[in-house]
Amino acid sequence: MIFLVHNQAKTLVFCKKEGKELSLKAATISDTFWELAELYPEELIIWMEEGQESNFNKDSVIKIFHHDLIMASFAVKTRFLDDRIGYVDELPFVNVKRNVQYPTWLMSADVGGIKGEVLVKFRSHLQHITNFGYLLNAIAKIGQQNGLFCYSAPGLVHNFSEEIKYTASNSQLFQFVAQFYKKPRLAVLGWCFKKYENENYIFSLVRSLLKKSFFQQKLDLSDITIKSSKIEVLEDTIDIVIPTIGRPEHLLNVLEDLKQQTLLPKNVIIVEQKADPKERSDFSFKPGDWPFKINHVFTHKTGACKSRNLALSMVISNYVFLCDDDNRFKDNIIRDAIKELNRIGAEVINTTYIQKDEAPVYHKMKQWGAFGSGNAFLRADKIRDIKFDENFEFGYGEDIDFGCQLRNSGIDIIYHPTVEILHLKTPMGGFRQQIKNDCKQGDLQPKPSPTFMSYLKKNYNDFQILGYKTVLWLKFYNKQNVRNPFVYISEMEKRWNLSENIVTKISSDNVL
Repeated sequence: MIFLVHNQAKTLVFCKKEGKELSLKAATISDTFWELAELYPEELIIWMEEGQESNFNKDSVIKIFHHDLIMASFAVKTRFLDDRIGYVDELPFVNVKRNVQYPTWLMSADVGGIKGEVLVKFRSHLQHITNFGYLLNAIAKIGQQNGLFCYSAPGLVHNFSEEIKYTASNSQLFQFVAQFYKKPRLAVLGWCFKKYENENYIFSLVRSLLKKSFFQQKLDLSDITIKSSKIEVLEDTIDIVIPTIGRPEHLLNVLEDLKQQTLLPKNVIIVEQKADPKERSDFSFKPGDWPFKINHVFTHKTGACKSRNLALSMVISNYVFLCDDDNRFKDNIIRDAIKELNRIGAEVINTTYIQKDEAPVYHKMKQWGAFGSGNAFLRADKIRDIKFDENFEFGYGEDIDFGCQLRNSGIDIIYHPTVEILHLKTPMGGFRQQIKNDCKQGDLQPKPSPTFMSYLKKNYNDFQILGYKTVLWLKFYNKQNVRNPFVYISEMEKRWNLSENIVTKISSDNVL
């Protein structure tokens, strides 16, 4: 382990290895960073602000950096980019929860670390960047989309401030957006600054357009082996959770796939629902027909959230597979999924989830900004207190909200490209229904839907909501008939307010 100590990310104080100061050629912090990576590829390079040496928690290093493809930092007092990055970024990675280890590419120069052999991969792309705070965020932004696991890790320190200061200037924020996002997002940022900050940064916007773009920059990290040093090994027992409604033939196909598994599930928990109280179950499961126990719950109370929560309360194994009733998969998927969870030291993985004749979009393992409730393998003990929010029942958003709950509790979600499920996406059956509401405003319909508005209010910060609102209005303009922009803006404001009012009314009714 090598320590790079600096003063306010501007001046290099010293570099030490095993308590001995290193003599290096580089004069700046950024150049020293690269030089250390070249000279010591097998070492973990720890950077920190001068004065944080006694606050650094050495005992946490093995736990946080449990495999080589991890970059982690923590904002003890400062962070480079502020929350206004949310104007252009709707992913949960920018809405950091400071009390848990949280997946994010937002890095701080206060304290952090990365393996030398990983860092050197970025040199040819980013060695021109002299600002150390900017450089750390650039590495993490590119790295995360190429398979680098990036975290805000409060375990790195013993104590930290409740409030933090941000060091990036507005022009640096514009430059970062220009270099690491689609160009139209720069226009969104400019619009939001003008409308919500009452500041005009046309010069910064135009100048940023001249900067080299690293958006979707490809980087090969495949030669760095991921093998977690976490020593906790659980018995390979797994329960399967399947909500079903109106798809008996498809559910039986899922059970046949489970029957062929090289690692059989212990329990398959099926929650079958029928909306009509006169209808009866489609199934009669005989214990001798299946090599696992089937816990079959039949109910006339419909809803995917209710059914999954009920099934999760019945899980007794070490792992759980959240599975849709119209999935198909190979006979080794359970064994492979648990093996990969242990190899990478993860608590949750989402599989590749493709439809027939569809090719996978993503080919690299990476931190996932969403969550799929029909193709997830999870550590059961990590989700005991997490439930699907029934406010999203019959609408959309319950799965991505569940993912936000996971991250907020310190659980990362990893997309795995080689663990694959075929999703038939059968048209009959299913849980989605149109939400009825009594809030009317002429012929206007709420925009966005009340369920998604509820998701925004619960999981976005204020800047993300304003950024989403801006992009929504721009995208929707060409999909409706009002051509007068002033009339359009007025109507969209009313539709947005209507959606907010519905959410407020529903929340109030639920409280009562």
